Amino acid sequence: MTKALPCDDTKKKILIIDDEFDFVESLQIILEQENYECLTAHEGKKGLQLAREWKPDLIILDIMLPGMDGYNVCRALKFDVRLKQIPTIMLTFKARTEDRIMGKASGADYYITKPFSQEQLIAKIEELLDA
Repeated sequence: MTKALPCDDTKKKILIIDDEFDFVESLQIILEQENYECLTAHEGKKGLQLAREWKPDLIILDIMLPGMDGYNVCRALKFDVRLKQIPTIMLTFKARTEDRIMGKASGADYYITKPFSQEQLIAKIEELLDA
């Protein structure tokens, strides 16, 4: 299930694509406390669809997703002329060097492994949004 499309044009908009419902809810609370507006998807294809409809300012993307994995979602985003400039952070349990290399190769702007530092994530979001 997804949250209704946001309507506050003054806030930066972040799309969270992750299949772990509790994690998504926790991350959404953290980001909303930082004054970001969030939309969520729990499947890769739905996340890609919402990115196309909503054109968020930033996307946080898990790799292990039902239907379409995060690598393929990221590639699809980066091959779409209207979406390729959106910064994408892969936030995942996959911590091997090969996973990081595949994340970069698929177009991710940054790769963070779970568990993660909330401060590190917020700092990277701010850096990418200010770039």
